Amino acid sequence: MIDPVALLQQMIRYDTTNPPGNEHDAVRHIESILKEAGIETQLFALDSARPNLIGRLPGTGTAPPLLMHAHIDVVPTAHQPWTHDPFGGEIIDGYIWGRGALDMKGGAVMMVDAMVKLAASGEKPAGDIILAIVADEEDGGNLGARFLVEQHPEVFAGVRYAIGEFGAFPITLAGVRFYPIQIAERVSVKFDLTMRGEGGHGSLPVHGEAMARLGRTLRRLDRKRLPVHIVDANRMMLEAMIEHTGGAPQRALRSLLSERTAAATLAALRSQLGVLEPVMRNTVSPTIVQGGTKDNVIPSEVRLQLDGRMLPGLTAESFAQEVQHLVGRHVEVSHTTESISALREPDMGLFDLLAAIVKERDPQGVPVPFLLPAVTDGRWFNQLGIQHYGFLPMSLPDDFAFQKTVHAANERIPVTALHHGCESILDLLRRYRG
Repeated sequence: MIDPVALLQQMIRYDTTNPPGNEHDAVRHIESILKEAGIETQLFALDSARPNLIGRLPGTGTAPPLLMHAHIDVVPTAHQPWTHDPFGGEIIDGYIWGRGALDMKGGAVMMVDAMVKLAASGEKPAGDIILAIVADEEDGGNLGARFLVEQHPEVFAGVRYAIGEFGAFPITLAGVRFYPIQIAERVSVKFDLTMRGEGGHGSLPVHGEAMARLGRTLRRLDRKRLPVHIVDANRMMLEAMIEHTGGAPQRALRSLLSERTAAATLAALRSQLGVLEPVMRNTVSPTIVQGGTKDNVIPSEVRLQLDGRMLPGLTAESFAQEVQHLVGRHVEVSHTTESISALREPDMGLFDLLAAIVKERDPQGVPVPFLLPAVTDGRWFNQLGIQHYGFLPMSLPDDFAFQKTVHAANERIPVTALHHGCESILDLLRRYRG
């Protein structure tokens, strides 16, 4: 048997910061664990330094295969004020510290631990259990999940459901402890905004030109919100939350179901409902500014890049129109998006089992469908008709700000939460019936 705590510590100590990734040693470490447990493995790679690992545990064939997928590359830690070594994997105050503890080496360990324990027990799952440990998720998945889906789709033949990041961790809202289980995610759209105007010598100021337009644009992006949209995934989430609340909180949530009243409710109750804001509308965040080449030359062109996230079911063209309306006609707006599409509507066939597993461990908790504001490798598996569920169950302290810890300094996971996830996923593998 493996020790999941020790395994996560070791995985954190592999520096798989992407770029450049260098997932090779971490993947090989997991491969050796699976082989020792008698689990069949295969490696697939576009880049030999960045392989992807597939492990398969045969089932009885009475259910379709079930996919578990996890990425082991991580985002950079540069210029972040870490309290402890981000690649030390230290245990301090009951937490395992380090980059990837949450996103998502911790999740990978949960899956590996569950698969190895099931293999050791001799129990046969209803369907084959497929584990995909992939590279490159943090930079688009081109060397990881996308590569596997586009060039080796036969590996996933017959799979209907998958689990991966993120979901089944507690969020308290209106006095209720909800456990959001991801059923859909937003789509990444990149925007380039160009502002032009008169340039010249730095000693002769100009006013109202490219730099001033940049300032006005940033101010608008900071102060204004894009329109609210009700789509299948956020409607299902809100309806489930409404069912388990009452009084003023229920009325507020109910008002979010109407595009006519939702924006006003979000504005009035931002401190209480702010967590729902990014799942109710498209969003854009300024990330890169480019302009000027010399300190005494006023630039005649300035570019601003935006990280846009679009609700499923909408179009990039309509999103671009929203952005153009927000920034004004004096700003040129162009966009690019991945040429993928989400499933037409969520397949909820596995949701009840996932919800039951969560509920059994916290009878006071309320599992709900969740629209993830970000993107995951789930979008690539969607292309094969596979429904991705964000399901990495974690028991977290009430004061633990999960969403502010992912990708941030001092990323860490409670030891108890890691064990909770291992046990929950093992429970899923044993109870899965297709």
